[in-house]
Amino acid sequence: MAAIGLAGLLPVAHADLALATSKNCMACHTVDRKVIGPAFKDVAARYKDQKGAEDLLATKILKGGAGVWGPVPMPANSQVSEADAKKLAAWVLTLK
Repeated sequence: MAAIGLAGLLPVAHADLALATSKNCMACHTVDRKVIGPAFKDVAARYKDQKGAEDLLATKILKGGAGVWGPVPMPANSQVSEADAKKLAAWVLTLK
């Protein structure tokens, strides 16, 4: 039964990785290691217990930010819709 539940989650995780790839997130990030930007798993760990983390990350995805992860700023992402930013933020926060 647990395998069925896990199998049901895999397409969603894959779809959100595909979304991150299609929105060029993977040009600067990977799931498990720092490249230009932080690893998504590190982002998830930093924000895991923070209230409103999903909204905060969605805003960072849309508007960019600087100074949180070092000197390299994250640019705004005009190609990402608000709905997709929320989907990406929710996905990132599931990573461990």
